[in-house]
Amino acid sequence: MVAIYARVSTEHEAQISALENQVQYYDDILAKHPDWTLYDKYIDEGITGTSVKKRKSFLRMMEDAEKGCFDLIVTREVSRFARNTVDTLQETRRLKKMGIEVYFTEDNIWTMNDEDGELRLTIMATLAQNESKKTSMRVKAGQKISFQNAIPYGSGNILGYDRIGKEMVINPEQAETVKLIYKLYLEGKGTRKICYELEKRGCLTSTGRSHWEAANVARILHNPFYMGTIVYRKCFVPDYLEQKQKKNEGEVEQVIVEGKHQPLVSKEDYALVQEKFKDRYQGGKDKNHGRKDVENIWCKKLKCPCGSRFNKRVYYRSPKSGIKYVYRCHSQKVTGSVTTRKNRGLSIEGICDTPMVPEWKLTVMLHVLVDNFLKDRSKVLKLANDLLENNVHQDINEENIRTLKKYEGQLNIMRNKMNNLVDMRMGGEISKEVFLERKKKLEEETEKIQFDYDELSKSHELTVEEIGKKVSILKYAMEQDFNLDGKEIPDSIIDMLVNEVIVCKDDIFIWKLSFNEDNQCCLVKGNAWNPSAEVIGKAEIRKVDDQANDSTGCYQR
Repeated sequence: MVAIYARVSTEHEAQISALENQVQYYDDILAKHPDWTLYDKYIDEGITGTSVKKRKSFLRMMEDAEKGCFDLIVTREVSRFARNTVDTLQETRRLKKMGIEVYFTEDNIWTMNDEDGELRLTIMATLAQNESKKTSMRVKAGQKISFQNAIPYGSGNILGYDRIGKEMVINPEQAETVKLIYKLYLEGKGTRKICYELEKRGCLTSTGRSHWEAANVARILHNPFYMGTIVYRKCFVPDYLEQKQKKNEGEVEQVIVEGKHQPLVSKEDYALVQEKFKDRYQGGKDKNHGRKDVENIWCKKLKCPCGSRFNKRVYYRSPKSGIKYVYRCHSQKVTGSVTTRKNRGLSIEGICDTPMVPEWKLTVMLHVLVDNFLKDRSKVLKLANDLLENNVHQDINEENIRTLKKYEGQLNIMRNKMNNLVDMRMGGEISKEVFLERKKKLEEETEKIQFDYDELSKSHELTVEEIGKKVSILKYAMEQDFNLDGKEIPDSIIDMLVNEVIVCKDDIFIWKLSFNEDNQCCLVKGNAWNPSAEVIGKAEIRKVDDQANDSTGCYQR
């Protein structure tokens, strides 16, 4: 059974055409081998080859390889398979352990049958990786020319402009929107109020959306492009192999040039806006305004049916009872609530309508669930038995960690030895026979260490993620003498007890708990002064799940 792998590195039309040629190329090869049966073609379009992590079809192929779906992979050349020497060798060795061979047709390399296969593969992969490095250097050289000519980066999708060739030409309608945003902000309106005003006037975003977000407005207000200035290297790629962008925080010198496009705002107005932002978010009366709140345990655990998390906010302050908090769906923070939008005459289509959750509701439900668990001795006993069966204690954890680190060190030594051996063969210092003999010995030693490492990693993962929680929960149960008795539950314990809380309709919440295999469905009753909660049955959970599946993302009321 045979698998085909093909890749092109960009999404340009010419490259996609090249991909079609590659597919035809493989069809011709299959026609020459009537004894081969095609299992599937794995094709990555528009994906860089420097890292396999970005290639979905490649990853899917590796998953199918583990299932034993085929025993041969046919690919054109090493540079189509990977442009990273480490990736190439790791993946071909991994396939070799599964009994799967890779045939590089243009390089005529068979990874299992050819005695010099790995040596030749290492050389070809190194050359391919070096080509990637040269390409990266050429790109950087091209960027310098772009800097000198003040050519804007990206697709040119900037509100207020249309990209015609290499020039940015003003879009009159969008330009008025940009000018309005600056005008409203200088008049004292915040980004949220500007969003409402833009929606009321029917202004569209650069992507044609009618809903505006405060972050969109903030980006426009912070973009120096609107005053005629282009800033290069806001982000950079530190590693050409990973191809992962990183925000430039001073690691690379930025390049600032005056663009050739017509500005939409004056430099004076742009400077005033930046000054206002600085005063509003750092030096204003409310010094916490605009800053991210301290991470809250319920913000981590709560989940809305629309897919968003929740933000904490003050509900009211009282000298007697102190501050009371509620939690609101983050998407409503971005778009505004249904009520707010109705009051402002804005559309509510697609707006989440999940109500805010008072903190007292979460507290009363948690106490009921934990009380029920502590009183159910059979569940606590099962938890203890699980620990005994696994024979887990802290000393074993620490010993496992030390052993894993030892294995990692040994694997690094083996990799260095293999690299040195290849260098010696390439330099003619050792014969082919000596190379093959030493290589085989190193591979056997590496395979044994890797096997031991993988086996211990599996057991260690279970210890940390599962047993650690069970130990903490059991200790907590013993400390409370199996009776919560109205005591406040610390955040650290809540973090271990609760995996997730899904907010449903009509004061129904689904709790996913670490000490209970089945989800618990809770119904809250009463008010903050006379609260109560009860666990409802599986039939009610199914009913809630059906309502969620029937909805368009949020529970409708």
